[in-house]
Amino acid sequence: MSILAILWFFLIFLLIAGYFILDGFDLGVGILYPFICKDERDQRICRRAIGPVWDGNEVWLLTAGGALFAAFPDAYATTFSGFYLAIMLVLFALIVRAVCFEFYEGDPKWRPLWNVCFFLGSLFPALLFGVAIGNVIAGIPMDMDGNYAGIPLLGLITPFTLLTGVLGLAMFVSAGACWLALKAPLGSGLQQRAAKLRLPSQLASFVLFAALTVVMFALLGGTAEMQSELEISRFLFAVLFVVTLGGAMVVDYNGRKTGEGRNYLWVFLLQSASAFSLVFLLACSMFPVLVMASPDSVGAPITLMTAGASDLSLTYMTVILCIGLPFVLLYHFLVYRTFRGRVSE
Repeated sequence: MSILAILWFFLIFLLIAGYFILDGFDLGVGILYPFICKDERDQRICRRAIGPVWDGNEVWLLTAGGALFAAFPDAYATTFSGFYLAIMLVLFALIVRAVCFEFYEGDPKWRPLWNVCFFLGSLFPALLFGVAIGNVIAGIPMDMDGNYAGIPLLGLITPFTLLTGVLGLAMFVSAGACWLALKAPLGSGLQQRAAKLRLPSQLASFVLFAALTVVMFALLGGTAEMQSELEISRFLFAVLFVVTLGGAMVVDYNGRKTGEGRNYLWVFLLQSASAFSLVFLLACSMFPVLVMASPDSVGAPITLMTAGASDLSLTYMTVILCIGLPFVLLYHFLVYRTFRGRVSE
């Protein structure tokens, strides 16, 4: 197990965390869209709040998939073939969401349809991403060659994976509420409704995380994969998740109680930090396993030792990363700085 393989293992999770944070609030806004918007003005504010950044945020997901393909091709082949139908549903939903932005300003008679599609195109990815992560944690059935041997799509849905999916959904909804509270015109009905939704969604995320932790240790605690040598790191990231999410709730509650309006950015940043810690808690729990094997699996788990690309390939990837990553970060800095502040009339 080379140093470069370990580096790219955590870099891929860093890309996933970037997507979870950045596109998370996009999906959250789409999920809240039909429930929080009272009129056409509210709908326009929601679309404007994410319009300049949503497409750039999705690049993190594409980059993570490409990095997995190049760095760990065996793991890529197993997961993408096993989750093929689910991945196609996610891609179709993301495409429909993009179409909604482009077509909404066309014929007004079609706008109710695009509103529904915008909601569904945000809901399905948010839920299915969590279900996929649940399968990665619980393990999937594989044959001796490492190919997925379960039932397509239906075999991926279990009570445990649904629980992880609902946790991801709650985190996305919380992120979307925090973003709308930060971007909607201060004092508007939309901004006030979004601010009121932050605390309940954060509390739901906290309760779901606690329930998922209990279930995970009850079902998976005895497996070798869950007893990794990164116990301290797992504990630290679990504590970080609890502290940052709890901090977001405390700041939100105190700000609402005192009428202080400058806490919106802090709540969003703490919510983002909790999402980051949750992803890296998963990374530390899995290391060095890339794809868990279920108890009834014939094949063995796919690990860094068995699935990593050559050191030469990983070296080239590292050089490309050092060249390209600064430009990606510069792009995001410029976009978010250009469109900083609240949406105006």
